[in-house]
Amino acid sequence: MKLVASAMVASAAPSTLANIGAALVGVGLIAYAALGGADFGAGLWDLLARGPRAARQRDAISHALGPVWEANNVWLIYVIVVTWTAFPVVYAAVSTALFIPIVLALVGIVLRGAGFGLRSQFAERAGIATAWGYTFNGASVIAPFMLGALAGAIAGGDIRVIGGVVQANLWTTWTVPFALVCGAFAVAICATLAAAYLAVEARMAGDAELTNDFRVRALWAGAVTAVLGAAAALLSRAEEPLLWSGLVGKALPLSLGAMLIGLLAAVALLRGRYLWARYLVAGEIACILAAWAVAQYPYLIIPDVTIASAAAPDSVLLAVTIASAAGALVLFPSLWYLFAIFKGRPRPARAVTAASLAEQGLRAAFAPSAEPRDSGQTPQQGARP
Repeated sequence: MKLVASAMVASAAPSTLANIGAALVGVGLIAYAALGGADFGAGLWDLLARGPRAARQRDAISHALGPVWEANNVWLIYVIVVTWTAFPVVYAAVSTALFIPIVLALVGIVLRGAGFGLRSQFAERAGIATAWGYTFNGASVIAPFMLGALAGAIAGGDIRVIGGVVQANLWTTWTVPFALVCGAFAVAICATLAAAYLAVEARMAGDAELTNDFRVRALWAGAVTAVLGAAAALLSRAEEPLLWSGLVGKALPLSLGAMLIGLLAAVALLRGRYLWARYLVAGEIACILAAWAVAQYPYLIIPDVTIASAAAPDSVLLAVTIASAAGALVLFPSLWYLFAIFKGRPRPARAVTAASLAEQGLRAAFAPSAEPRDSGQTPQQGARP
């Protein structure tokens, strides 16, 4: 695919506006990982719910996701829009070289929402809830795995953009060991986030048994995340030397900060400080992504595309910055109000949600009629003929 040749001309350093644009993409990714990532992890725990409290665990997961999971997707849309506007070369190169994992991730995101929305109590009575439940579960694992593999491929150095032409193998670029471990690492991060968040929700609902269930899951998921993070770091040393040198060089404070915060989150979970654990786990994710970004700075796609070479003209970057600031004035108060309403108080025994209202509509529309089936009887006045 041909790209704009002038955009590929390297410059000594990116402009301030170009750096701001890259920072906006980074902030969007962190927000999506910390909020939307928990939604993906909840689907994994829904799949792994076992034992006498499995139904209660799934009910807690559904209640936690119901009010906010669509709102969390705002951040993914924001990242995509800012990338194609501020860094069109990056958007074109990534969507070309990594077309397969991108499509699989998007299909997973769509099916996750469909599965979650359609596995209602009415679906249970119709005999299709199990199928939609597994759709929700599987998509909740596939989507973060593909997004993690995509990130590993971008840093892997196998996507070349030379003379305005993207050169990459559509399959091997994202299936190398480093990219696959990054995919598994992303799934583990999402599981850790979800379990930590769900422990807080169960504590607010006064359910000590579920609180302990999710606390144990958060600790195990955190341990798996640490192991996979170490494996990814070792693979980067062998396969991605530029990223490794950045992680142990200019991004070392952030790398160490992520490890320290992870340990503090585990301590908070062990001591029953669930609210602190939630914030610490989110902070750990922020540090991990920030360390990654700093480590490969100024590259957006290693080794050919930098912030300066991929940035749109300053007039476009200025418009993106102004639009983002104006949007933040609306978005942040709205999100705060949403979370304050649905996450700032204990959940009632039976919450009235959009899903329950939709279920009532389905029941009214498709439930069998209670009329007598004897064709010889005449319908009563006012009854549906």
